[in-house]
Amino acid sequence: MSHDLSLAQAYAFQLSRDLMVPVAVFEVDGEYGALPSDEIDADDDLAIVHEFLPWPSQ
Repeated sequence: MSHDLSLAQAYAFQLSRDLMVPVAVFEVDGEYGALPSDEIDADDDLAIVHEFLPWPSQ
Protein backbone atom coordinates (compact mmCIF):
# COMPACT_ATOMS: atom_id res chain seq x y z
CA MET A 1 0.00 0.00 0.00
CA SER A 2 1.17 3.48 -0.81
CA HIS A 3 0.05 7.05 -0.21
CA ASP A 4 1.46 7.97 -3.64
CA LEU A 5 -1.01 7.37 -6.49
CA SER A 6 1.64 7.71 -9.21
CA LEU A 7 3.76 5.02 -7.54
CA ALA A 8 0.79 2.64 -7.34
CA GLN A 9 -0.07 3.31 -10.99
CA ALA A 10 3.50 2.64 -12.14
CA TYR A 11 3.57 -0.59 -10.17
CA ALA A 12 0.18 -1.69 -11.56
CA PHE A 13 1.20 -0.90 -15.14
CA GLN A 14 4.39 -2.94 -14.86
CA LEU A 15 2.61 -5.79 -13.06
CA SER A 16 0.00 -5.91 -15.81
CA ARG A 17 2.68 -6.09 -18.51
CA ASP A 18 4.74 -8.71 -16.66
CA LEU A 19 1.84 -11.02 -15.82
CA MET A 20 -0.20 -10.20 -18.97
CA VAL A 21 -3.40 -9.88 -16.93
CA PRO A 22 -5.63 -6.88 -16.13
CA VAL A 23 -4.52 -5.11 -12.94
CA ALA A 24 -6.63 -2.67 -10.93
CA VAL A 25 -5.40 0.25 -8.85
CA PHE A 26 -7.64 0.65 -5.82
CA GLU A 27 -7.98 3.10 -2.93
CA VAL A 28 -8.92 2.25 0.62
CA ASP A 29 -8.53 4.50 3.68
CA GLY A 30 -6.45 7.03 1.72
CA GLU A 31 -3.91 4.47 0.54
CA TYR A 32 -3.46 2.96 -2.92
CA GLY A 33 -2.68 -0.58 -3.95
CA ALA A 34 -2.71 -2.83 -6.99
CA LEU A 35 -4.09 -6.33 -7.53
CA PRO A 36 -4.85 -8.51 -10.51
CA SER A 37 -8.44 -7.63 -11.36
CA ASP A 38 -9.70 -11.20 -11.03
CA GLU A 39 -8.65 -11.25 -7.35
CA ILE A 40 -11.00 -8.41 -6.39
CA ASP A 41 -14.39 -9.49 -5.09
CA ALA A 42 -17.53 -7.40 -5.52
CA ASP A 43 -18.07 -7.34 -1.74
CA ASP A 44 -14.57 -5.96 -1.00
CA ASP A 45 -14.64 -2.39 0.29
CA LEU A 46 -12.33 -1.02 -2.42
CA ALA A 47 -12.71 2.00 -4.66
CA ILE A 48 -11.25 1.10 -8.08
CA VAL A 49 -9.24 4.06 -9.39
CA HIS A 50 -8.04 2.62 -12.71
CA GLU A 51 -7.58 -0.70 -14.48
CA PHE A 52 -4.55 -1.41 -16.65
CA LEU A 53 -4.95 -3.85 -19.53
CA PRO A 54 -1.78 -5.47 -20.91
CA TRP A 55 -3.05 -5.64 -24.49
CA PRO A 56 -3.02 -2.72 -26.91
CA SER A 57 -6.44 -1.14 -27.46
CA GLN A 58 -7.89 -1.47 -30.93
